[in-house]
Amino acid sequence: MHVRKVDFLLTRETSKKIFFQRNLLKALYTISPVILMKYRYLIYKGALPNLKAPKTFDEKLIWLNFYWQHPLKTICGDKYEMRDYVERHGLSQILTPLLGVYESPDEINFEHLPQRFVLKCSHGCGYNIICTDRKNLDIEGSKRKLRKWLSEDFSRFYGEMHYSGMKRKIISEVFLDDSSSVLPIDYKIYCFNGKVHCTMICAGRAINTRAKYYIFYDLEWKNKLPYNKQSMQEHIDFPAPKPYGEMIKVAERLSVPFPFVRMDFYSIRGKAILGEMTFTPDGCIDPNLTEIAQRVMGDLILLPGKYI
Repeated sequence: MHVRKVDFLLTRETSKKIFFQRNLLKALYTISPVILMKYRYLIYKGALPNLKAPKTFDEKLIWLNFYWQHPLKTICGDKYEMRDYVERHGLSQILTPLLGVYESPDEINFEHLPQRFVLKCSHGCGYNIICTDRKNLDIEGSKRKLRKWLSEDFSRFYGEMHYSGMKRKIISEVFLDDSSSVLPIDYKIYCFNGKVHCTMICAGRAINTRAKYYIFYDLEWKNKLPYNKQSMQEHIDFPAPKPYGEMIKVAERLSVPFPFVRMDFYSIRGKAILGEMTFTPDGCIDPNLTEIAQRVMGDLILLPGKYI
């Protein structure tokens, strides 16, 4: 494939910026994770968060991140350890079938994996290799990525404290196929003290690209909620997934211990599949949420006593 020189230069400049930004965030984390989070908030919001008397959704997420570090958050935020939590609740049927668990990419026997599968590091976000055809997979390149990811403490990038205590592993899972030509829709269910408030759908994703639509629906799936600045301009509608009732029951059952957690599901051939439990969506700072969303969901978070 011919790559124009300008494209190469743009890619190189982008890589330099990402490298600089990540190293800046790491340096701020070394000084103080709180300073890192305040810096990020200032960049996105143009002000500092009020952590003495937090009111908005983002401010309360930041408060929980630093001042409610319950060990169950680390367990359930870990993509492998979460499975045990779910199984202890008698809900193993909602988990993606597991193909293997590895301490190192060198332990993976790629020839024993199916044609399509997913590899994930358990201790962060975005550490995914989605393989749709094993014959065309760059195995050595995949191993290099996995080694790099395993070397990283994900908490140092954005100050999300529950990631710092996770044991770094690689897991392989079956490829979730909903018989469409794109990746399955994400159904992200927002839970507050064991009660579902709303669901955000992320639709129109392809491999290595973000979703096209981010639309919030109320609990009954009757009304769109004006929570996402982008989706307020969209005039597309999505039906509730077939196992929506099951998703709600499972989400409320598993979210009871937490002031807030987002339960991320897929609907695969009519069956609810739990992807992960998210405690710090968008690293606690989402510039795409509207003021209404910040106020309403901020009010729903009842801050517990400190747990540090």
